[in-house]
Amino acid sequence: MADQKNSILVVEDEEDILALLHFNLIKAGYNADCASHGEEALAAIAAKKPDLILLDLMLPGIDGLDICRRLRSHEDTNGIPIIMLTARGEESDIVRGLELGADDYVTKPFSIKVLLARIQTVLRRKTLLQQEADQTELVRGELRIHSGRSLAQVEGKTIDLTFTEFKVLEALASRPGWVFTRYQIVNAVRGEDYAVTDRAVDVQIAGLRKKLGSCSYYIETVRGVGYRFREEL
Repeated sequence: MADQKNSILVVEDEEDILALLHFNLIKAGYNADCASHGEEALAAIAAKKPDLILLDLMLPGIDGLDICRRLRSHEDTNGIPIIMLTARGEESDIVRGLELGADDYVTKPFSIKVLLARIQTVLRRKTLLQQEADQTELVRGELRIHSGRSLAQVEGKTIDLTFTEFKVLEALASRPGWVFTRYQIVNAVRGEDYAVTDRAVDVQIAGLRKKLGSCSYYIETVRGVGYRFREEL
């Protein structure tokens, strides 16, 4: 049974799917609100920040990818977990959504049991991050990584990372010199058996390097294997 404090906003323009999701979320013990188009979703989020958003990509007006982009660009909403719902299931859509900061995705048609399990996993991860009391910082030259606060700084300036980008950086930096395969990176960020493509991992790394700026050289590509964090010289 879900914690009653967990509120979920369902953004879906197909009425039958919206009703199905609302019914099953309430049945599972969540507080659930609904929106059928982008503008309504943004207004609902501004009025009452949910603990998680189920976000359809294909929406009238402002689409799901644009909503994701807007939420991740504002400090007061960039920490809200987002699970994408998409009927397209194309790699480019999944990669684009993850690149914009979505935490997970489910393709239509989907199993309610699988979706509820994904929701529980994402919310559990969010709770663990919030409760994390460890104040240890990883310091690598001009790069500082604060796990408890999910904060990364380059030359004293905070850089704006998505949840996925931060967890990738944290995993690599925690074991400098260790070569991580793409599969190991996925496991470190999202847990075992999470289905995602090599291309999606490469996109995350590319975005992370860009944001690291002068410290981007710390992330090295090991051709044919994966990535590693440069050891101190």
